Amino acid sequence: MMRRLVLLSPLLLVGGCASVQSTFNTQGPGAARIAPLMWAMIILFLAVSLVMWILIVIPVRRRGSLDEHEPVDIGGGQGWVALGGLLIPLLVLSGFFIAGLVVLESFPIHDPSKQTRFKPDILIIGHQWWWEVHYLDGPVNEHFVTANEIHIPAGQPVTLELKSADVIHAFWVPSLHGKLDMIPGHPNFMRIEAYHPGDYAGECAEYCGVQHAHMRLLVVAQAPSAYKLWLRQMVRPAVQPTTPEAIAGEHLFLSGPCAMCHTVRGTLAGGSVAPDLTHLASRQFIGTNSLPNNTAYLEAWITNAQSLEPGVLMPDLTDFSGTQLRDLVAYLQQLK
Repeated sequence: MMRRLVLLSPLLLVGGCASVQSTFNTQGPGAARIAPLMWAMIILFLAVSLVMWILIVIPVRRRGSLDEHEPVDIGGGQGWVALGGLLIPLLVLSGFFIAGLVVLESFPIHDPSKQTRFKPDILIIGHQWWWEVHYLDGPVNEHFVTANEIHIPAGQPVTLELKSADVIHAFWVPSLHGKLDMIPGHPNFMRIEAYHPGDYAGECAEYCGVQHAHMRLLVVAQAPSAYKLWLRQMVRPAVQPTTPEAIAGEHLFLSGPCAMCHTVRGTLAGGSVAPDLTHLASRQFIGTNSLPNNTAYLEAWITNAQSLEPGVLMPDLTDFSGTQLRDLVAYLQQLK
């Protein structure tokens, strides 16, 4: 059995990676510019590793005693040390440094001193541990805020302004672009584009605390027509509940602790320390894209968020009865 698992492990790895977004699967011009440099580094690494293994194996396979070799203190070989330990690494690292600068120069850079100031389409603010997303295109009355799931039109460049509300984060969607740090007090800009419609996974790429590994991203690229429809839906305030359960759930939401932290546009809930929930039911995931957005996980998140992601600001709310929890989830699930 173990032998079969060993033989099948490469196939399992390939199958497991089929749906994973990675730097090897370039789906945007930003990632495509970086890919040649990445491949050059990988190929060089493999070549150097092969040479090193050959140099290790050759003396290991030799037979004989110390009497057949020159004394270890005879000296010599300094030239090889200087060549392999200094000159070649210096040339290789300098070459990659220059190549990296060339790739960096190919990206548009926000520089107010040179009048190349970007007008952001989307402002993304990193929090411990979620993403606040402001859509800024169009008239001010059409601006809106959402969280964690970022929609863009496929085939069109979108300018992102990246900020941090607390510690250093890093925005990274490897299939679309390289990573860019989000440093408190220092806005950064990125122009991102997806060739085709699809879902592109990403994550925070800078350690930012206990839930760093769960600070995930999801970029949803849509056909331009579908993206416009999505924008029109997101601008609207929250849907008013119609079923008895959802109406009771809205009352619980507005009269309880939820409204002190979350915003639901069109209601009295105006909290700003947690994600905007106006259209929560339209998102694929909750918990910063770590958990499916379904009834079971919504109930678990409301009552025991700390058991799912210890350290998050969402407290455990264990005072709701079973009926109250059902009503609250019914309200949240109609926020589309």
